[in-house]
Amino acid sequence: MSNRILGLLAVAALVLTSNGWAQGTSAKEPVADGRTLSQWIADLKAPAPQTRNAAAYEISGMGPAAAAAVPALIQALDDPEESVRFPVTVALAEIGPAAKAAVPRLKKMGEEETNDEVAAAAKRAIRHIEPSAATSE
Repeated sequence: MSNRILGLLAVAALVLTSNGWAQGTSAKEPVADGRTLSQWIADLKAPAPQTRNAAAYEISGMGPAAAAAVPALIQALDDPEESVRFPVTVALAEIGPAAKAAVPRLKKMGEEETNDEVAAAAKRAIRHIEPSAATSE
C-alpha cells in the first residue's frame, strides 16, 4: 500500500509541476487584429510605407504590453516616411516608461526633425515615457 501511495504522490507532483511549468511558458504575446506583436514588428520593415504605418499604429494600441517592440521602434524612428515616423512616436509614448531606451533618439528627433508634427510627437512621447527628461529640454 505504501508503494501505491508513493506512486500516487509522485504522479500528483508530476502533474502539478508540469501544470506550473506550462503556465509559466504559456505567456502569450500581445495580439492586435488577429496578429501577434512579433508579426507587427516584422511589418515595421515592410517595403510599403502603408504597411509600416499600420504596424506602428497596431503596436501603439497594445500599450505597455508591446515593450518588446521598443528596439524595432527605435530603428523605425529613422524611417524615410513621415507617415511612419509619426505613429512610431505614438507607439513609444503608449508603451510608456518601458520605452526609456528611445528617449535619447526622441530628443534628437525633437530638435532635428524637419516635420513639425513629427517633432512635436517626439516631444510628447518623451513626456509620456520619462517626464523628468522632458523638463530638461
